[in-house]
Amino acid sequence: MRNVTIRNLSDEVHRAIRQRAAGNERSVEAEMRAILTEAVKPPERVKLGTLLTGAVSDENRLTEDERAVYFGRDTIPHEPTVLDR
Repeated sequence: MRNVTIRNLSDEVHRAIRQRAAGNERSVEAEMRAILTEAVKPPERVKLGTLLTGAVSDENRLTEDERAVYFGRDTIPHEPTVLDR
């Protein structure tokens, strides 16, 4: 692990960190580590399987009316496309 020295930290910022640390039941040093870790840690990536599972969960299922709109057959006959050559 590396050591870091932070110079010229204002009293106001130090006081705010000290109060935040007390609220989280941590030391000032542990609170600073937590703040720095949170600031640089990339957000957790959503995995495709998790995303797909959520898309088909019970709460996201289509109603019968929605299913008819999205997956229903088109019953209107159409003329074939004629290409001019």
